[in-house]
Amino acid sequence: MSTRDLPTLNACLNATAFVLLLAGYRLIRTGRREAHRRVMLLALATSCAFLVSYVVYHAEVGSVRFTGRGPVRILYFTILISHTILAVAIVPLVLVTVTRALRGRFDAHRALARTTLPLWLWVSASGVVVYWMLYRL
Repeated sequence: MSTRDLPTLNACLNATAFVLLLAGYRLIRTGRREAHRRVMLLALATSCAFLVSYVVYHAEVGSVRFTGRGPVRILYFTILISHTILAVAIVPLVLVTVTRALRGRFDAHRALARTTLPLWLWVSASGVVVYWMLYRL
């Protein structure tokens, strides 16, 4: 695997995190707490792997310019801006949400997870969309 392969890996990691988050949500809604815990920790590990790969890629390559024109350019930057802002915000939210769960503070965990989950889902999904628009359009 080379540096050139990392954007595709990053998109796959984001897509995997998205699916794991949905599975984790479904598991907790059906009362399967231990399976929920395992799947959510796997989603966290997947997102951490993404972050490492993302930093390595951009340390090597720098920023990649979007070359699209017209309305797609506006759409791309709208998605990118929301993705970037929420990607920064999601890190402490995820860490606090997971910490509360691991400490058994389930009421506090649940309250914060109601905000964290949809934002984390958006960051994961929009990361795949940004990849597709930047490297596949």
